Amino acid sequence: MAKHVFLTGPPGIGKTTLIQKATEALKSSGVPIDGFYTEEVREGGRRIGFDVVTLSGRRGTLSRLGSDSSTARREYCVGQYLVDLVSFEHLVLPVLRNVDLGSDTGKKVHVIDEVGKMELFSQSFIQVVRQTLTASGTTILGTIPIPKGKPLGLVEEIRSRKDVKVFNTTRIHSRFQCGKT
Repeated sequence: MAKHVFLTGPPGIGKTTLIQKATEALKSSGVPIDGFYTEEVREGGRRIGFDVVTLSGRRGTLSRLGSDSSTARREYCVGQYLVDLVSFEHLVLPVLRNVDLGSDTGKKVHVIDEVGKMELFSQSFIQVVRQTLTASGTTILGTIPIPKGKPLGLVEEIRSRKDVKVFNTTRIHSRFQCGKT
């Protein structure tokens, strides 16, 4: 039986919106839940980057549009976006490290939106996600990208786990539907 649930689908299809709706439903049902989601940042109708938002409401930069004059480390770049690894790790790692690795008495749902290229620059994030996947008292509700280009190691690891169920998210007439992959 699946212990963890991950949504996949193309960018902009509504994975984060679906995660947010599920999070609201779980919270209102009294389920202990923590984690983070990513959110587009727009300026003048144009996407300029992404923020990380914890379920407790803390917000920080995940990435911003880069420029040729940028002094940021170019190796943390996805397309035209420069990833702010320090900001990401500062917000996300404490939330994910708050996992009960022991008994089932502290069962909790952890939201991880998303395990994608930008997030995977962080070796600490990779390690903490692996620990969370194996923690006895934890269930993950997360998102992963659709396979495209070079496979992402942790994403493929998640897909192949027997305790993970991956649902392909599609949008039909602005209503969210999930189909088994």
